[in-house]
Amino acid sequence: MSTSTAFTLFTLNGVDAQKFLQGQVTLNAEALAENLTRYTAICNLKGRILFGLWLKKINPESFEIVVTNDQAEEFAKHIKKFGAFSKMKLEQVGPVFPTLNGDSTDFAATETDIAAWQLQAIEAGQAWIETTTSQEFQPQELRLHQRESVHYDKGCYLGQEIIARLWFKAKPKHWLHLVQGTGDAPAAASKLNNDVEVVNSIAVDGGYKALVVAKPVALEELGLQVLDLPEALNGDVARPQ
Repeated sequence: MSTSTAFTLFTLNGVDAQKFLQGQVTLNAEALAENLTRYTAICNLKGRILFGLWLKKINPESFEIVVTNDQAEEFAKHIKKFGAFSKMKLEQVGPVFPTLNGDSTDFAATETDIAAWQLQAIEAGQAWIETTTSQEFQPQELRLHQRESVHYDKGCYLGQEIIARLWFKAKPKHWLHLVQGTGDAPAAASKLNNDVEVVNSIAVDGGYKALVVAKPVALEELGLQVLDLPEALNGDVARPQ
C-alpha cells in the first residue's frame, strides 16, 4: 500500500552553484528561468536516475532543491563529495510540502495534504524518484524530456553519454504509462510482470492508480486499464525522425 511521501528542502549558494549543477543534473541549469520549479535528475554513470529533485533557481548563485526525505542524507553526501572543490555551500533547511502547479510542483513550509498531491501528480504523469526506485529508470523512460527536465544540447553531466546515445541512436523498450487496477496499490519498484515496473502508486476507491514503466503490449496482457496522460506526455518517447 502506498504511503505519503515527505520532502526536504536544501539551499545551494555560492559563485559556483550554477556551474556545478550544470555538470550534475539532466536539465540545462544555465537556461532555467528564475523562480520556476522544475523536476530534474542526477544520474549515475550508467544513465539511470540516482536522485530525483525539484530545482528552483533564485539567481545563478542561489538555488533551492527539494528531494524526498529518504534520499536527503545520500543526496547531501553526493553534493558534498562532488562539490568539495566548488565555491558553494549546501544547507538543509527543513521539511516542505507540495502543491501541484500546472505541469510542475511547488513547495512551501505550509502543510498540505501530501496524499492528495500524490494522486494529482500520478494522474498528471509527474513521476518522482525515492530510495526504492533509485537507479531503476532512465530519464527518457520516465518522460522527463517531455517535462523539460532533460536537455540534450547542454554539454556533459553525469551519465550524459549513455542518455544521449539512447536519444540519438536508439529508443527505450519501456516507458511511462498511467494505469488503474484493482486490489491493493503495488509498492514502488515492484514488478507486475517482467515488462511492467511500478514507479509510484496510490490507493483509490476500488483499487489503485499507478505510474508504471512498461512495454505497451505487457499492459494489455495484464488487463490493466491504461488512462490518458496529459497531451504533452502521450505517445512513445522516441526522438522524432
